[in-house]
Amino acid sequence: MVILFGMPVVQVLIFGFAISTEIKDAQIAILDYSKDHMSMELSNKIISSDYFILSENLQHESQIETIFKAGKVKEVIIFGDQFARKMEKEKNASIHIIADASDPNTANLLVNYTTGIIQDYMMDKMGERGPPIKINTEYKMLFNPEIKSVFMFVPGTITVLLMLVSAMMTSISIAREKELGTMEVLLVSPLKPIQIVVGKVIPYVVFSFINAITILILAFFVFGMPVQGSLVLLLAESLLFIVMALALGIFISTIAKNQQTAMMVSMFALLLPTLMLSGFIFPIENMPMPLQWLCNIMPTKWFIIILKDIMLKGVGLSHIWQETLIIFGMTIFFIGLSVKKFKIRLE
Repeated sequence: MVILFGMPVVQVLIFGFAISTEIKDAQIAILDYSKDHMSMELSNKIISSDYFILSENLQHESQIETIFKAGKVKEVIIFGDQFARKMEKEKNASIHIIADASDPNTANLLVNYTTGIIQDYMMDKMGERGPPIKINTEYKMLFNPEIKSVFMFVPGTITVLLMLVSAMMTSISIAREKELGTMEVLLVSPLKPIQIVVGKVIPYVVFSFINAITILILAFFVFGMPVQGSLVLLLAESLLFIVMALALGIFISTIAKNQQTAMMVSMFALLLPTLMLSGFIFPIENMPMPLQWLCNIMPTKWFIIILKDIMLKGVGLSHIWQETLIIFGMTIFFIGLSVKKFKIRLE
């Protein structure tokens, strides 16, 4: 009954709030070589909109790639030297926009929003001063120069497949053993709960890890998805995520009485949130704050960040240690819950 009546309500709420093609409160940085009254005026116009939040004022172009790899900033706006003088004397100035195109849809929206604000500012100045002026807007898409949408979908697809295959298959198979009675045999054996959990996880770890390698091979050779960072680190992070998903699947199996319940809980608890609340399709920044908090407890959000950072940005563990630690903590948490549930049954 909970699934029957609860799922439609949850779906409507999540779809209604999560699906948004608008940009709101995107973190940007500004590199202003002029620091004159017109560059400051245009900067304030951009920041005062509801679309952008100024994260940092940069001092040099060498900081741009570093700040993008840190993960917060999605766009950098660069004002060249003598911006006001060129506008007033030559009636022509230029602005460079660099966007993080690891998420190409968001990058395109950010560039379009910024360009629109610049065009609006230019029209205001033309109305004030009479003679036509022009602001040339040049943009560069970092990490994905060709704006390939596959660079966004491959990490998300890898995450969805690993989560569903690992967690769902584990929960269903163990629930089936409970139905057949074989799990009861294990529970009355001298084996400890942690030994049962580990024994059930290991075969699926191997199977899911083979799946992960297969998906990465297809992504590289078929779709041209690059791996700019360490392949060893990428595989290690994938292995950690697989173990976490398997632990979650075992926990679901401990609270599900049969295969059908395990499948419904897995679909309800994993599929929809993985698609909607992980940043896979829709930017998390656009969602209401309660949904953003909910996104933070979704392991898929952190794994997608890790995949994009390693594959597209070429970062090392020093940049993704926080996301890695979160997934590791979730792994320990779900393993602990699973063992506890087994202990309860043993009592």
